[in-house]
Amino acid sequence: MSVWQTAIEDALQKTRRNIGKFGDQFPHVSTDGGRSYELNANDDWTDGFWSGMLWLCYEYSGDDAFRQAAARTVESFRERYEADRVLDHHDIGFLYSLSAKAQWMIEKDEAARQLALRAADKLMARWREPGQYFQAWGPAGDSVNGGRIIIDCMMNLPLLYWAFEQTGDEQYRQAAVLHADKSRRYLVRGDDSSYHTFHFDQKNGEPIGGDTAQGYTNGSTWTRGQAWGVYGFALSYRYTKDRLYLETSKRLARFFLCHLPEDEVAYWDFNAPIESGTPRDSSASAIFCAGLLELLDLMDESDPERAYFERRIRFVMESLVLNYSTINEPNVEGLIKRGSYHVRGGSSPDDFMIWGDYYYLEALLRLEKGIKGYWYEDR
Repeated sequence: MSVWQTAIEDALQKTRRNIGKFGDQFPHVSTDGGRSYELNANDDWTDGFWSGMLWLCYEYSGDDAFRQAAARTVESFRERYEADRVLDHHDIGFLYSLSAKAQWMIEKDEAARQLALRAADKLMARWREPGQYFQAWGPAGDSVNGGRIIIDCMMNLPLLYWAFEQTGDEQYRQAAVLHADKSRRYLVRGDDSSYHTFHFDQKNGEPIGGDTAQGYTNGSTWTRGQAWGVYGFALSYRYTKDRLYLETSKRLARFFLCHLPEDEVAYWDFNAPIESGTPRDSSASAIFCAGLLELLDLMDESDPERAYFERRIRFVMESLVLNYSTINEPNVEGLIKRGSYHVRGGSSPDDFMIWGDYYYLEALLRLEKGIKGYWYEDR
């Protein structure tokens, strides 16, 4: 059995057990140093990742227990949509791409497709016409966040590209492209690093400046944000075939790899002082690996960087499996340790992250079986 197969079998075993432990609740992060997940009633931005893990496990194993559990989460997302519960933010793609859209992709369930399309409309409500961007957080006109975009949103745009493909309604694609262009111009720096967030004047869209919400400093490079960018720009290229997005993804990937420590797994910020207790962020490395696999799938066979990327991703994935996974800890709930949520805010700086587990599993399944996740239809 390969190292990838061993890690996948461990993930299936833990996820199957977690179905019974979590019930109708959704895992978020751990708060006890990485033993058990904090649960919620489907009211956080991270809840789609649990749904996505269940669909991935079902696709790999064919075990109907995973399918039934995944379908129950979609019903929970339907109820959340109808109640309009904590949906006034940009993370709608994280929630509904990995739940309703995943069910449509796997089972061609029309009700799931319609739910995903309604979710795309909910995301469109975040569009701010004067600035031509999707506002990340807060209500329209918010004094702090009204003009803010964040790099994470690159992973929510695929829901809109998909909605355009499903309906032919150009508004979805046009808004996604305009936001991706603005993100490329203002969030990606000249040295191939990235801002976490950027602010614009709400009235006329004029740029104000970049800063951070979770990174070390406003001018530093938060590693999870850099990883979102690698994957998000690659997906924008897949949908639009605009090579500027492909080149941007490559630039961000190159920077990420060039700034990794010796064991190939990122610290929480590339500019944070490295001391004995500096937190890692295994979830950033997991996102990066899934994104780099997507990028490799899009690169020409003759691309001179292809061999380098292929070699390095195996080093990073092997380190995640051998040094950060819980393969040898059968009684814990998470798949990879040493994730960080919000280090400066003191929130889970060294714990399980459900998104880290999701992207780790997505990357493993892509390496082992070619299962690519639920960001676009490829079935």
